[in-house]
Amino acid sequence: METSKLQKSLQKLNIQDVNKGTSTGSKSFGNGELIASYSPVDGKLIGKVISTTKQDYEKVIESAQKAFTTWRLVPAPQRGEIVRQFGDKLRELKQPLGELVSYEMGKSLQEGLGEVQEMIDICDFAVGLSRQLHGLTMHSERPGHRMYEQYHSLGIVGIISAFNFPVAVWSWNTALAWICGDVCVWKASEKAPLCSIACQHIIANILKENNLPEGISCIVNGDYKVGEFMTTDKRIPLISATGSIKMGKIVAKTVAERLGRSLLELGGNNAIIITPNADLKISIIGAVFGAVGTAGQRCTSTRRLIIHESMYEQVKNTLVDAYKQLRIGNPLDEKNHVGPLIDKDAVKMYENALKKVVEEGGNLLVEGGVLKGEGYESGCYVKPAIAEAKNAFEIVQHETFAPILYLIKYSGEVENAIEIQNGVVQGLSSAIMTTNLREAEKFLSVAGSDCGIANVNIGTSGAEIGGAFGGEKETGGGRESGSDAWKIYMRRQTNTINYTSNLPLAQGIKFDL
Repeated sequence: METSKLQKSLQKLNIQDVNKGTSTGSKSFGNGELIASYSPVDGKLIGKVISTTKQDYEKVIESAQKAFTTWRLVPAPQRGEIVRQFGDKLRELKQPLGELVSYEMGKSLQEGLGEVQEMIDICDFAVGLSRQLHGLTMHSERPGHRMYEQYHSLGIVGIISAFNFPVAVWSWNTALAWICGDVCVWKASEKAPLCSIACQHIIANILKENNLPEGISCIVNGDYKVGEFMTTDKRIPLISATGSIKMGKIVAKTVAERLGRSLLELGGNNAIIITPNADLKISIIGAVFGAVGTAGQRCTSTRRLIIHESMYEQVKNTLVDAYKQLRIGNPLDEKNHVGPLIDKDAVKMYENALKKVVEEGGNLLVEGGVLKGEGYESGCYVKPAIAEAKNAFEIVQHETFAPILYLIKYSGEVENAIEIQNGVVQGLSSAIMTTNLREAEKFLSVAGSDCGIANVNIGTSGAEIGGAFGGEKETGGGRESGSDAWKIYMRRQTNTINYTSNLPLAQGIKFDL
């Protein structure tokens, strides 16, 4: 990306001075060490942010607590109006914010713009939902009584997001939390901190224009230690955390020890099943995009391709040919299909995974490797790889956040493929390619895919705002975005009203005075 163009984007996002720290609305402060953000695109320093100290953190929480006492009393449709204004501002700033996402994280510009569009979409969803936070009325067994359930604002929602979706996942949580009357404290990934600052500036201005407390939206910066401030804090009833399974287990245990709630979106080891009845064209498109999109750094990226033996050679050869057409390079150049990995640590994990699969007996059909030379100065560009493997391989059982696709052969009926698909600890996304109705329905049945997302004739990657997003097993069980995901951001209350002059007691007990 041209330096002048980047500077213009930063100016539009009001982050010309990128040395920012902890933020409660329009105010930025901090006493911690500087965190440098380097772009994986060209290895250049974009800017620095100040990490949050314990003292800084306490100021943020105090601001959030104070804001909550005001925000929870604002009628939900009026809270939706603020989210609507946020969505409109995102439309106005979609291009510069999408460019920043692409440059700081390394995903293609199309995907960066698409991520901002997801923010806009969840705002639209939340605005409508702000008039539909419904409860439930039921009949009482006691004469002259009415029973119903209602939902109340929960409080402070702590959001810990990952580098691969530096803005969208935060918005999935915060748009719903805001219309529910909650306030949010966001710890973005230290690998992409400037995106969070850009988002904070946008919402801070909207809050100021509407004379609302700045603490409705807060950010903190830093590594896992700052995350620990949040997970151990009893003042935060809900922690929504996106990241690795290892991280999620720590968060779940810590939050559970204080009897708090956790919403976890963790690792995926996603598979596409290709049956003898599959449409080969869409199967290949779905597999290639799922495996190499975002350089394999999506939680929904396709890691495994489970292919029937009758189709195996044809699919394998077609895939290998398709990979020859992939263009790897600067993700801001729309001619390129694959951008860089987030950093050199990710590159090392990628190299170790390729080495491991060969050691376990796998066969590399498309060899990987780190790209060097002009255009690859950051050292983060790698070649998408394909390996023949077995589901039982240790490396196949683990998620590698990189563009590595494992081909696994199955024989017999579709049930055998489903058993392989389910034979991992993760349970996020899954897909089957088939034109056979019976195979499709078996895959979607209770004895089918054990994942939170199960698709037919589309790949594993991507999701629509309207549906609840999340997975089962060690993916954490959380649900974000659409459907009734809003309920986790609220506390549920059952109410009984007696409108008579009598007080009947349960089970017919008599207690006369």
